[in-house]
Amino acid sequence: MLNTMKKHGLTLALYAALSTALTSGVYLLTKNIIDEQAAQQQKALFDDLLPPSIYDNTPQSECYIVTNEVLGNTTPHRLYLASKDGIPVAAIAEATAPDGYSGAIRLIVAADFNGTVLGVRTLEHHETPGLGDKIELRISDWITRFSGQVVNGEQDPRWAVRKDGGEFDQFTGATITPRAVVKAVKQTALYIQQHHVQFNALPHCEMKK
Repeated sequence: MLNTMKKHGLTLALYAALSTALTSGVYLLTKNIIDEQAAQQQKALFDDLLPPSIYDNTPQSECYIVTNEVLGNTTPHRLYLASKDGIPVAAIAEATAPDGYSGAIRLIVAADFNGTVLGVRTLEHHETPGLGDKIELRISDWITRFSGQVVNGEQDPRWAVRKDGGEFDQFTGATITPRAVVKAVKQTALYIQQHHVQFNALPHCEMKK
C-alpha cells in the first residue's frame, strides 16, 4: 500500500512538473508575439488620436506615470509625449471618469499644450447597452465630437452636456454617462495644458523587456 501511494505521488509530482514546464514554455514562446501585437494596437490607437503632421517621435517611448487626482483618481495613469523636432507639442493621457452611471469609465485623451483636444477614445466601461455604451466608437461616433474642441479654462461653460447648458449632446435616456465623459476630457485637457512643462520630471514608465 505504501509503495503504491509513493508511486502515485511521484507520478503526480512528475505530471505537475511537466505541466508547469509546458506552460512556461508556451508563455515564453508567445510572450514576444503578444507584446508585439499589443504595441501595434497601441500605435494604431495613437495614430487615430494624433494628427501625423504635428509630431515626428515615437510617443510610446516617451511614457510617464501620473498619479494626480485631476485625471479621475490617484491610480497611476500613463502619459505619452508627442514631439516635433525634439520639442514636446502634445500629450496622450489615460484618464478615468469615476462618476459613470455603472462605474468608472477609462479613457485616453490626446491634447496639445494650447488646450485643444486632438482625440478621445473609450478604453473600458460598464455602461448600459443601448444607452450609455454610445461612448464606444464601434457603437456611435459621439466620442469623436471632442476632436478640435478647445478648453478655455476651468469655467468654460461650453464643456457640459446641452441639458446643463453646454455644447455636447447627451444620450436619450442617459445623461449621466456623457456628463461624466465630458468632465473627464475637459479636466485631462486642462491638465495637459497647465502642467506640460513639468512632464519631464514625472516618473518614467517601466519598459517591458
